[in-house]
Amino acid sequence: QVQLVESGGGLVQAGGSLRLSCVASGRTFSSYAMAWFRQAPGKEREFVAGIGWSGGNTDYADSVKGRFTCSRDNAKNTVYLQMNSLKPEDTAVYYCACHRTRYGTPWSSSDFRSWGQGTQVTVSS
Repeated sequence: QVQLVESGGGLVQAGGSLRLSCVASGRTFSSYAMAWFRQAPGKEREFVAGIGWSGGNTDYADSVKGRFTCSRDNAKNTVYLQMNSLKPEDTAVYYCACHRTRYGTPWSSSDFRSWGQGTQVTVSS
C-alpha cells in the first residue's frame, strides 16, 4: 500500500502562487499514475490534475487549465502541483492520490488505491 503525504498548502492572495508536494512511500510509486483532487466546503471532491506513470501524459480540469501544472519526480517519489494565478474559488483541501494503473484515465476517484490526508489551500480576494 502506497502512503501519501501532502505539503505546501497555505494562505495566499488572489493572483498568487503555491506549489504542493506529495511524497509517496514504497518502491512502486513510479509504476502508477498520480492525481490531485480538491474538495471545497459543502462541495463534492473534484478532479484537478493527473499525470501518468512516466510523466509523459497529463490531464487537467477545465477550471485550472493554463494555471496549474502537474509534474512528478520518480527518483524522489514525489508529485507536484504548481498553482499560479490563484483565484478565491480555488480554495479547498487538496488531496493527492495514487491510481491503480499506469495511465490513470479517465481519472475516476473510485479507481484510486491510496489517498493522502490533504493540505488546505486558501485564496483571499
